Formats: sequence, C-alpha cells, structure tokens
Amino acid sequence: MIAKVRHFTDSTNFSNALKVTLAAVIPVLVCSALDQFQLGFTIAIGALLTYPSDIPSNLKHKIKGVLVAAFMVAGFNLLMNLIYPFTFLQYPILGLIVFFLAMISVYGQRATMVSFSGLLSVCLAFAHIHSGAEMLEHSGLMLLGGLFYLLISLLFDILRPYRYVTLQISEAIRLTSKYMKFRGDLWNIDADKAKIIENQLHLQVDINIIHENLREILIRNRTNSGSSNENRKMLLVFISLVEILELALSTSFDHNKLHEKFEAHPNVLKTYQNLAYNLAATLKKISKSLEKGKKYISVHSLNSDLEALIIVIGEYQEILGKAAASEGVLMLTNMVHYAEKQIEKIMVIERAFTSNKEIKFKDRDRDLEKLVAPQYYPWQTFRENISFSSAFFRHSLRLTITILIGFTLGNLLLFQNSYWILLTIIVIMRPGYGLTKQRSYHRIIGTVAGGIIGFLMLTFISNHVVIGALAIFSMLMGFAFTQINYKVGATFVTMYVILIYGLLMPNSSQVVEYRIIDTLVGGMLAFTANYFLWPSWEFISLPLYIKKSIEANRNYLNEISLFYNAKGEVTPSYRVSRKNAFIELGNLMASFQRMTQEPKSKQKQLQQLYKLVELNHTLLSASASLGTYVQTHHTTKASEAFNVVVNTVIRNLNQAIAILDDTENDALIAEKKENLELRFIELKNLRARELRANNTIDELEFQLKMQEAQLIIEQLVWLINLSEGILKATKRIDVTLADGR
Repeated sequence: MIAKVRHFTDSTNFSNALKVTLAAVIPVLVCSALDQFQLGFTIAIGALLTYPSDIPSNLKHKIKGVLVAAFMVAGFNLLMNLIYPFTFLQYPILGLIVFFLAMISVYGQRATMVSFSGLLSVCLAFAHIHSGAEMLEHSGLMLLGGLFYLLISLLFDILRPYRYVTLQISEAIRLTSKYMKFRGDLWNIDADKAKIIENQLHLQVDINIIHENLREILIRNRTNSGSSNENRKMLLVFISLVEILELALSTSFDHNKLHEKFEAHPNVLKTYQNLAYNLAATLKKISKSLEKGKKYISVHSLNSDLEALIIVIGEYQEILGKAAASEGVLMLTNMVHYAEKQIEKIMVIERAFTSNKEIKFKDRDRDLEKLVAPQYYPWQTFRENISFSSAFFRHSLRLTITILIGFTLGNLLLFQNSYWILLTIIVIMRPGYGLTKQRSYHRIIGTVAGGIIGFLMLTFISNHVVIGALAIFSMLMGFAFTQINYKVGATFVTMYVILIYGLLMPNSSQVVEYRIIDTLVGGMLAFTANYFLWPSWEFISLPLYIKKSIEANRNYLNEISLFYNAKGEVTPSYRVSRKNAFIELGNLMASFQRMTQEPKSKQKQLQQLYKLVELNHTLLSASASLGTYVQTHHTTKASEAFNVVVNTVIRNLNQAIAILDDTENDALIAEKKENLELRFIELKNLRARELRANNTIDELEFQLKMQEAQLIIEQLVWLINLSEGILKATKRIDVTLADGR
C-alpha cells in the first residue's frame, strides 16, 4: 500500500496537480492574511484557468503556450464583462468567441489546451459580472494568476529539471516491457493469440503518445538549447526503445509451426520463452528503478539465458543429427539472432543508467530534429477547415450551438448558477460521441458522489481550518485523478467546490442541489448535441485513418527498398517514414477503439474495418522485419526480383488508396497486372542462384546467404499476400457510405 502511495505521489499527474494547487492556494492564503481574500481568490482563478495549457514540451514552447493562455483568459473575461450590459450583443459575440476558440484546435494539442483555457474563462465570466474599473482590476488579477502559475511551473522545472522526462522514459520502458511480455505469452501452447494481438494493438496507442511527448521534449530541447549529457543519455535510451519496439514488431514467428516442429523437444521453446520473459522483466526492472530514483542494478543475466538457448539448440541438433535437424536449427537460429539484437539494445539502456561516461552520438543521429514536426500556425490551415467536411468545423459549430442553448436555458429558467451548465458542456463535450458519453456518465456520478460526501463533511465538521485543509486536499486529488480516472477526479473537484462554498456561504446545502441539477442539464445537452448535431461517427472518419496508415506503410516500404538498393547509412527520411508508419497505425487503432464505444447502430462495417486494422498492423510488421534485416546484415545486392515484388506491393497499396479516395481507374489496374506473373519466377531464380553459389563460397558464408535468401523471400511473399489482402478488404468497404455520398 505504501509503495502504491509513493508511486502515485511521484507521478507526473500528481506533480502537475501539486503545481496548480500551490499556484491557487498560495495567493488565497497570502491575501487572506492581509484581509484581501477576494483579491487572492481572483488570482487563484487565473492560475486554475491557465493550468490546462501547460502540456509536455520544451521550455520555449511551454512559456509561449502558458503566456498566450494567461492573456486569453484575462482578455476574454474582460470582453464578456464589457458586452454583458448589451443583451443584443451577448448571444452573437458569445457564439463567435466559442466558435473561434473551438476552431483553433486545428493547430494541434497545445492549441487545443489553450482553447480549453479560453473557453473556461468565457463561461466563468458569467459567475461574477463587474463594471467600470472593477473589470480591468478583475482581469488584471486573473492575468497575474496565470503569470504566477507560470512562475510556479518554471520553479518545478528548475528544482527537478529532468524529473518529467525521467518519468516519461520510465513509462515508455514499462509499456515496452509489457509489449515484450505479450510476445512471451504467445509461446504458450494454449495462448489466445487473437486476444494478445488485440492487446498489443491497444498498447501501441499508448506507446505512440509517450513517444511523441519524448520526441517533442528531447529532440526539440536538443535543437533549441544545446544538448546536456543528461539530455543525450535520455535521448539515447529513447532511440533504443524505438529500435526495441521496431525489432519486436518486425520479428514474428509461426508459433503453431514451431510448436508442431518441436513437439518432441518442448524444452527448446520453453528455454526461449524464459529468455523472452526475461527481456521484458529486465526492462520492467529498469523502469521501476528510474521511477523510484534508485540506482539500477541488473538482476537478470540475459547473456546466460541466451547461452542456455544455444546449448539447448546444440543438444537438439545432436539428438536428431545434423541433416535431420537443419531446418529446425535454421528456425531457431533466427530466434537467437533476434534475441541477440534485443539484448544488445537493452544493454545500451543499462549502460546509459549505470555508466558515468559522457554520451556521444553518431553522425547518423545528428538529424534527429527532422523527426519532430515543425511548429507553425498558418492562417491557411484555419481557413481550409471552414467546411462541413472538417471534423473540427462540425465540432466547433456543435459546441457553439450547445453553449448558446445552455446559456438561454440558464437565463430563461433562472438557474442559480447557470454558468455551471456552460462549464459542464465545455468539460464534457468532445468531438467523438463515445468519449462525450463516457465523460457525461462519469461527470454525473462524480458530481453526485462528491456532492453527497462534501455535504456530509460540512454536516459533521464545523472547524474552518479543517474544512479549508480538506478543500485543498480535495483540489489536489481532483487535479491528480482527472487524467487517471475522470470519475474519481470529478468527485474530488465537486467536494472541493462544496467545501469552498461551505466556508463562504451559510446555505451551502443548496449548492449541492444546484450543482447536481446544472451538471445533469449540461451533460444531457452535450450528450444530445453529439448525437444529433452533425455527429462525427467513427465509421465516417475511420476509412481516412485507414488510408493514412496505408500511405504511411507504403512510404516506409519504399524507403526500405531505397535503402536496400543503395546500402550505406540509414537516412533521416527513412526514420521519418518509420515514425509516421507507427504513428498512423496508432491513430488508426485509436479511431477503431472510439468506434467500439459508439451505439451498435453506428458500428457499421465493424468486422471489415477491423480486418483492415489487423492487415495494416501486420503489413507494418512485415515491412519493419525486412527493414531491420537489411539494416543489421551484410546483404547481397538487391535483385531485380526484389524490386519487382516491392513495386507490385506498392501498386497494390496505391490501388487500395485510390479505392478509398474513390479515384480508382483502369490504368492503375492495368499497371498492377504488369509483371505480376514474373514475381514468383524471379523469386525462384533468386533462391536457385543462392543454391548454386555453394560451389564458390565456404559453408559459413553459404549458410548466411541461405538465411538471407529464405528470410527475404519469405518477407516478400508475405508482403505480396498482405498487400493483396488489404486491396481485397478495401474493396469490401462501402466507401460511399463512409463518405456520406
């Protein structure tokens, strides 16, 4: 229990919650001591509203983002106070502001969170309307609160400059370890392979998010402010983690065939499974030591596990005889080579955390900044999204209409705190139906539970100091749990609000009733609007994610082909294409996850779409397998057969993209058929040439060439089958239905 508490309090979520709690509580305590409670409370509101914009990033972008949010919070609060006396202006200006703030989400996550801060400020402006000089004073204090939050956040960075990165690296290692553990589970003879692969796909979404955070911080920090040894160390670990994941994804084994092959020798596969589990366990151990801030001490001897596997293979060969065991030994040798490469990369991570030597990067790692998308916000992006074909536009319009309806209801029905309806809509409403429904459900449960608990606390506790302490604790827990468990977070936030009202107002029991009613109204409005107002059902957008994933896979395969033909060092474009392939697969899986949360009637073509998700995952695995092999082996010159097959795969993928675009034409189909018959003949000739090479090279070199021939040909045949599978599956999708045509 103590370990779990320590884990929670040392987490990024708790650290962020502590920052905003301190930024909000300190002004209140200081100003209360000076008998200026209201002044401190306004500063605290400014800090609370600015906080959402503080997302993972390098220092330069963090400061810019928080400053923009702080000025927007103060500015929009002032604007809403200015127009409040003019009733005929309230609705059109409120609508325009909400629409504009929602639309700036087109510029990415940072813009989305700045937008969220602005929207919260607009809604809270109706809580206390000011006039005259008070408007400027109130907005100025809110700006001061935002700047004070920035100061607190920067102090945290100064006091623990690498803690966030360390925790993110720790989480990336933990998730990679979990992925490796799933690979070990596949060796159980009764393993539910479909379920394990599905779990790996879900895990890929979480891994992609962590990887993007780390790219933003490590690579952009290195570019903008130079590179410290600590930053280089973390960057080296991150690169190794990406390579471990790529190697794991790229190396697949036919488990059924292997179990059948070694049925009489189960100890062989059991020894390998033990090694596979220890690969995962070693990563998990590193993750835990990082998280706890303790020096890493290696526990598992991976080289000994590898040696045990080699010994078992030798025993197997001795029992069956060299000739009879040759096929099995070749299969096992491939497994050994995979394990050797993974151990090598894990040892790089181990050395990074155990050695005091300065980290230096190779020339090939000096163009890493190309892996990070450039930060710019062109007006053209905003303008291009002013269309019903844009999900951002539909969501912005939907949110604007819902806010205006909520504002009208609050005024007509004379709700005591009608701005809570608006706040609930802003907090709950998301572009997707599934997430909005889930957050509505969790928000209502959390509000009811928090209201009851808060009311009971006020009933039995009369000491203001105790109530104040409980309010601060509830605030801290509310922010800490919001990202982990929204239901629990909403419970604590409601408790905090109730306790604060208990300190300020004598009739606080009514606050519970009104807050619950307002939350119910806001939740119902958000839920209803997402269902009826231009809903963004995933079956509409999922084909677009499929198309992007196919395009990314095609580009990655093309880079692999270029590398195989040219040899040399891995180019930045190769790395970018690999990164994009992983990211687009994660986006595709995330979209499919959202689809499963929607009503059954909206889960159209579910099986066909999931088939394409699986095929894209497998295609990426096959491509990565080929790319990893040609990177890590001294391969022969790429044959004409290789280029014919790769071009055929790319044509298949291009045709699938054309179908999704509804632009397929006869010329593309004719191009696809060209040279298709040649591929199997060429592949057979390739193997024949390798066999004939036995007359001029020694046995070891012959074995290496045989291994290359077998693996390359298997991957090429697999790629052909997968690309044809994607093409067939794409043809089964009703694209016109998805596009709404």
